[in-house]
Amino acid sequence: MDFRRLQHAFTANIRDPERVASPPDVDPSRMAVYQRLVFNNIDSYMSRAFSAVRAFFGEAEWHALVRGFFVLHRCRKPQFFESAEEFLDYLQTEARDAHGEPLAQFLLELAHFEWLRMMLYVQSDPDLSAAGAPDNQAIGPRRLLVSPLAYPLSYQYPVHALTPGELPAEPAAPTFLIVYRELAGEEAVRVMQMNAVTAMLLEHIDKAPSLRADEHLAAIAETLGHAQTEQVIAGGMATLRDLCQRGVVLAQR
Repeated sequence: MDFRRLQHAFTANIRDPERVASPPDVDPSRMAVYQRLVFNNIDSYMSRAFSAVRAFFGEAEWHALVRGFFVLHRCRKPQFFESAEEFLDYLQTEARDAHGEPLAQFLLELAHFEWLRMMLYVQSDPDLSAAGAPDNQAIGPRRLLVSPLAYPLSYQYPVHALTPGELPAEPAAPTFLIVYRELAGEEAVRVMQMNAVTAMLLEHIDKAPSLRADEHLAAIAETLGHAQTEQVIAGGMATLRDLCQRGVVLAQR
């Protein structure tokens, strides 16, 4: 057997030792050492990266899920820390539960939420030379942008408040969140719940960066059909000041 074929046989057996035989002339007991080392390493990493998701599975179910990742998923990202994103993709597209069905929607949303928070910790610092924190008293005439370290999200389930291992009830309404990393101080990753109007405002800012803050708010008031436009704008300005203080919204220079 040439070296390439030996490599393929070696890795195939590590991924799926129950179905793929050990390479010829290799002691199965030695192969078992590699099988345990590699699987335990990935299993441990995914258990930490997706600890909340892990809490909804028994030991055997979780190991079967990770083994399925080993066997079925073709990873395309070379860095080890990126394997969490690959695992998320596997959960969303290939993973099946004990009944052969796709994973429950709340688990997929929870996995995405956990991955995003972890990803923000390692995301490179963006170039913010064209932006800055606006003066809270002069937001109206400024053009704004959503921080590249802030992610407005909409989930069916309140993923930030799920009790580990406890199946959630069907949600009555979507949950709107902002997951963001602070631009100063501890640079911690934070989660902020918002309402549908704030979510609409952030989307409007993202899609129309040439507009001023007061123009964004006037457009939102018109979309809502609110009779008291000034009241909507005043409330929106207060929200924008809070978002600016948090570093979620920045001013364009």
